[in-house]
Amino acid sequence: MFNSRSRKYRDPVGAVAEGTPIHFRITLPRELSCSAAHLVIQREGSDTQVLDLFWCGMNGNNQEWWECHFTPGAPGLYFYHFEVRTHRGSQRLSKGFAGDGIFGGNNQWQLTVYDKAFQTPDWLEGGIMYQIFPDRFYKSGAAKGEIPTGRTFHENWQDQPDWAPNAQGKITNTDFFGGDLQGIREKLPYLKELGVTCLYMNPIFESHSNHRYDTADYSKIDPLLGDEEDFRALCQAAKELGIRVVIDGVFSHTGSDSVYFNREGRYPTPGAYNSQQSPYYPWYSFRQWPDSYDCWWNFDTLPNVQETNPSYDAYINGNEGIVRKWLAAGASGWRLDVADELPDPFLDNLTAAAKAQRPDALVLGEVWEDASNKTAYGVRRRYLLGQQLDTVMNYPFRDAILGFLLGGDPRNFAETVESICENYPPQCLRLLMNHIGTHDTERALTILGGEPAGNRGREWQAAQHLSPEQREIGLKRLRLASLIQYLLPGVPCIYYGDEAGMEGYRDPFNRACYPWGHEGLNLLTWYKGLGQLRAQEKGILGQGSYRTLFASGNLLAFERFVFTETTRESLTVVVNRSSRPQSVLKAALDMEDGQLLLGESLGAVNVLSPFGFSVTKFQKTLKKA
Repeated sequence: MFNSRSRKYRDPVGAVAEGTPIHFRITLPRELSCSAAHLVIQREGSDTQVLDLFWCGMNGNNQEWWECHFTPGAPGLYFYHFEVRTHRGSQRLSKGFAGDGIFGGNNQWQLTVYDKAFQTPDWLEGGIMYQIFPDRFYKSGAAKGEIPTGRTFHENWQDQPDWAPNAQGKITNTDFFGGDLQGIREKLPYLKELGVTCLYMNPIFESHSNHRYDTADYSKIDPLLGDEEDFRALCQAAKELGIRVVIDGVFSHTGSDSVYFNREGRYPTPGAYNSQQSPYYPWYSFRQWPDSYDCWWNFDTLPNVQETNPSYDAYINGNEGIVRKWLAAGASGWRLDVADELPDPFLDNLTAAAKAQRPDALVLGEVWEDASNKTAYGVRRRYLLGQQLDTVMNYPFRDAILGFLLGGDPRNFAETVESICENYPPQCLRLLMNHIGTHDTERALTILGGEPAGNRGREWQAAQHLSPEQREIGLKRLRLASLIQYLLPGVPCIYYGDEAGMEGYRDPFNRACYPWGHEGLNLLTWYKGLGQLRAQEKGILGQGSYRTLFASGNLLAFERFVFTETTRESLTVVVNRSSRPQSVLKAALDMEDGQLLLGESLGAVNVLSPFGFSVTKFQKTLKKA
């Protein structure tokens, strides 16, 4: 009766710019004797509109068409359903699974309407990201400046990160391996071989933990990593290889051991903890000064800041602020930690500052859910409507990929991907950070091959390594996971070392050092091949639409496609997640006469081998009107 993802029923589909006319059509059984039909649509926070649909003829012998136009006048989220008057009384046509219309139910369809002036940077489109945890990637051996006290250092690069509590029962995260910015610069040719076009680094500013999410001074590079000149040199060397650098901004909280708070008394000037006359005192929320204050997830080492405090906002977003400083030094963008904890006015100002300094700057947010309709702290967020985020980290795709390969219903994979494609503006969708692992998750290889950690603690996790059998099946699944990751809408992001076969459960085991000289070379070759495929098919993979072709049993098939004036170019991907051969209905997938780019030729037998796959390119000439 209706499907929001088909142009037969809604044209155009997906998110639209304000002022875009949308044609809605529903088809109803003739036997219902429908006498009237209505589109009921509401922009969130505004009045409901009821539009008449007009009878527009028969759809075959037993169905009839009803249709109307609607033009959204302002950016926002719109929710809609249909109501029809029949000989059975008034009936509601609501959203069912996969965008289908069903009678009954209360679910509504979402229509995302964005600012017509909304633009995102072109340089990331069709590229590949690479995420580095700076302390653990590569140690150059360059001399360092004065290193702050309180840090311990591993002599052996292959050591397991410290995981046990100290004598006071606390996890301090103060063990370091010494990876640095010059080390990253020395390995840029390696990243280039992988096809990387964007390097994203976890925090690099002075901090006193190895993860550096407890910022001590936003204006300085952590001395163990180098200094500002090292950062500028890294950005320049990367630029010469066609690689942009994106840095991590942690602006919802600082460290207690910081120049701003100074609870530990490390810094000579008074922080908010030391004096109520400190210029930083208004940044924080004290319940009872100095020892009782708001902090991030109740970690007293991470005092929350009031982002809308004028002094703090100016320090981060002002003309001489932190956002502009590091973009001027060579960064191409910011990844924003816990974006849902940053209020809208602060995000608006941050994006404005970034774009003023560098019009093509990327502003990417950490959001774990569908960012188009996220509600945080009772507020519906407007990340993707324009004037705020360019795009987000794409956890929904990660969950869909891993879930499918570990036995989940393939239809849930399709629903997740198609829902994101429907809800996100296309300029956000093309830049999505598609990862299958980050510093906040278990290593993909461990998830795909190992025993689930569940609620087991660090002692159990520390003792685990994949058996040869687990590693073998994990590697087979990881190849399929990365294949899907590289071919979905958005930009794949490699978490450093995944391409080398690194294992690890949760923090800190997922943050071990890159195994230079001990890489899984077959897997590395595989990732380089995926990079070459993305470069070769940048047109389709950068802007191409997505369509699920088949999602059932152990098989998944989808298509990426673009139109030119004369042709339709597409890539068809077929994946068998099973350890047994699977029959493929090649004819049903319209896979005749294509060019095999990767994997198996299905040939006449229409069978994929265990954990097999096929990537085929098609080019069809369009008929002239």
